[in-house]
Amino acid sequence: MKDVLNELLTQQPLSRERARSVLFELASGKHNVSQVASVLTVYLMRPVTVEELQGFREAMLELCLPVRFDRPVMDVCGTGGDGKNTFNISTLSAFVVAAAGQAVAKHGNYGVSSVCGSSNILEYFGFRFTNDLDELKRQLDRANICFLHAPLFHPAMKHVAPVRKDLGIKTFFNMLGPLVNPAFPEIQFTGVFSLELARKYGYLLQLNPVRFMVVHALDGYDEVSLTGCWKYYSSQGEGMGVPEELGFDEVSENDIHGGRTVEESASIFLNVLQGKGTPMQHNVVIANAALALNCARPERSLPEMTELARETLLSGKAYETFKKLMAN
Repeated sequence: MKDVLNELLTQQPLSRERARSVLFELASGKHNVSQVASVLTVYLMRPVTVEELQGFREAMLELCLPVRFDRPVMDVCGTGGDGKNTFNISTLSAFVVAAAGQAVAKHGNYGVSSVCGSSNILEYFGFRFTNDLDELKRQLDRANICFLHAPLFHPAMKHVAPVRKDLGIKTFFNMLGPLVNPAFPEIQFTGVFSLELARKYGYLLQLNPVRFMVVHALDGYDEVSLTGCWKYYSSQGEGMGVPEELGFDEVSENDIHGGRTVEESASIFLNVLQGKGTPMQHNVVIANAALALNCARPERSLPEMTELARETLLSGKAYETFKKLMAN
């Protein structure tokens, strides 16, 4: 591990195979906390390369407990790590997408660099995490969405998780999260915390037989925030998006800020699901859900998907889907 640290700290990029080997080393539990923390934080000092990201991803997927479903599933998630502390936009969007008819296998975890991740919010409402395939299939049959709590599917990372929690900052595992869904989703809608990472995701996902869209708001959000323009990379190409093309006005940072505690975040989450949020909160969820649906159904127009997402959220269908999932 010392050799690896010397390479990393002198700005030497790892090959794909070397990165894969490093991830296996981290998972082995053989190294002390200081060494693990050093590897986790080095990528705050320099960008991850495509080869490194690919090697880390391959190792994580090889070590995971895989889940296979008998229908195409989609993931709707973000990397986190943008430091913006928004409310749970991607999780809410996943419920809208599922209620609109696209099966979702949502990969999530506790918040590390934010107050409340997707696992925090579902656990607050009493959801029981599982890696039992039959139960996950029942969730999908019942609600058109299932939830894959990352630690249950990546048990080899148990030696790394406490270090991540203690650090409380984004690490390269934030970069990896959306890339290592154990259900191997055929469709992927992902928000990332930097433009450079968005480009690398776009390159990596092009190498796989998946439909995808990667988004990054140019003012730093790991989702379509409606606070300004966003860049996207997708199976259909790349480009820029603006709130007006979805029929929305720009919102302010305060309009989409999350709670300071899990309880406050849960209150915002439930209000939005029940159609009792602010118009700005509703709009940002509708925007992300619409883009996710358009990614899943590229033959349908974006305005059509925006209206579908709006109707699904404001009619209460997304809330009904949430209640069906929670009936576990």
